[in-house]
Amino acid sequence: MTIREHEVVIAGGGPTGMMLAAELRLAGVDVVVVERRTTPELASARGRGLHARTIELLDQRGIAERFISKGQRAQVAAFGGTVLDISDFPTRHNYGLALVQSQFELVLAQWVTEIEVTFLRGCDVTGFTQDDAGVDVALSDDRSLRAKWLVGCDGGRSLVRKTAGIEFPGWDASISYMIAEATMTSPAYGLRRDAKGTYAIGPHDAGGGKVGLVIRDERVEVGEPSMSDLRDALVALYGTDFDVRDVTYLSRFTDATRQAASYRSGRVLIAGDAAHVHSPMGGQGLNLGIHDAFNLGWKLARVVHGASPETLLDTYQAERHPITARVLRTTMAQTALSRVDERTKALGETVAELVSVPEARKRWAGFMSGLDIRYDLGGTHPLVGRRMPDLEIEIEGKATRVYSLMHDARPLFLSFGAPIQSATVARYTGTWELPVIGEVAAPTAVRVRPDGYVEWVAL
Repeated sequence: MTIREHEVVIAGGGPTGMMLAAELRLAGVDVVVVERRTTPELASARGRGLHARTIELLDQRGIAERFISKGQRAQVAAFGGTVLDISDFPTRHNYGLALVQSQFELVLAQWVTEIEVTFLRGCDVTGFTQDDAGVDVALSDDRSLRAKWLVGCDGGRSLVRKTAGIEFPGWDASISYMIAEATMTSPAYGLRRDAKGTYAIGPHDAGGGKVGLVIRDERVEVGEPSMSDLRDALVALYGTDFDVRDVTYLSRFTDATRQAASYRSGRVLIAGDAAHVHSPMGGQGLNLGIHDAFNLGWKLARVVHGASPETLLDTYQAERHPITARVLRTTMAQTALSRVDERTKALGETVAELVSVPEARKRWAGFMSGLDIRYDLGGTHPLVGRRMPDLEIEIEGKATRVYSLMHDARPLFLSFGAPIQSATVARYTGTWELPVIGEVAAPTAVRVRPDGYVEWVAL
């Protein structure tokens, strides 16, 4: 049997897996994605939005407009049911994007195909063994792969995480929901709330007479639901099952909240839902996975090429774990606030009043949108560890944008003063301003990582 060799194997071709593969491919890494689905099409809409920083990340690769053209700009950052307007934030993308995950994946899949990412579709990773030099990966179609590194982007029930023996501590579900797409007779459209939570029925985005349902279970359930489960839940909530039929998608999600104790075990890493699961409140899931991919991609590429020691990979968890932990705590809080008993309603009204205060609104909006992320890279300048602003600059007399210089996923060294060896000399005459922070001292030079975060500043 012939064993195919690659530098990196990625288990799972969802948003996180595809984005990570793209980052590695742009860096010249031989990467292959193993994906169960035979096509990138999803049966369900599932996730429904991108936050501002995620749109910026896509802009750094020159593909943001592909997604923007398919979605709808909106203020999507919210906390406790209160919309957190970021239209006054100093960013080119001071909004979120309403875009279903199925459409997001199709657009992303087209791009990764264009940059020639290799896929093995119609199969799964079923197991692996690792040694000091690499990982032997077994596939469900009896093929085998050999890689220097394996990354599990295979979801909340990640086989890669489990096989690697990585612990997944956290909190069990307190509520569960069924999500479905089906045909119904005279459905009761609209969002409803009760003391246990929210539930809704609405027209499906794809049309065709289908409706979308997010229906709460009467008891906390796990595992995949049946048609009988769906009918019983509809009767319990609405008094009728609306003659539900022709179900094209039916699944279940909960507010179970867990985060991997480690994002790495030897030559095996995990990202996206394989590393953290949580309630969908706040729409953070897909966004977190994209951020994981950007953080890990350039680091893994440098290690593969021998440009950095393996210890660089330890900074992936050091940087992403605390930020994600904060997001997880926030989704737990929002799940609690979604209940509408009188005490929780009183708490929600208090929270809404607090976040309406301008300073509080900016702080929480920066957090929920991802624009306030700061990695602990040392240094005292407020830019260090934060996103590089997409400035309008001039290089050799030609106007351009900072993000247009980052499409190839390489580090960027800009000098705004005297020429510095290896730096691109740029001219910028405006003020330097960061979301939430405000104006900062103008640097004379910056070094920006491939993921768009400033790692060094000269004043």
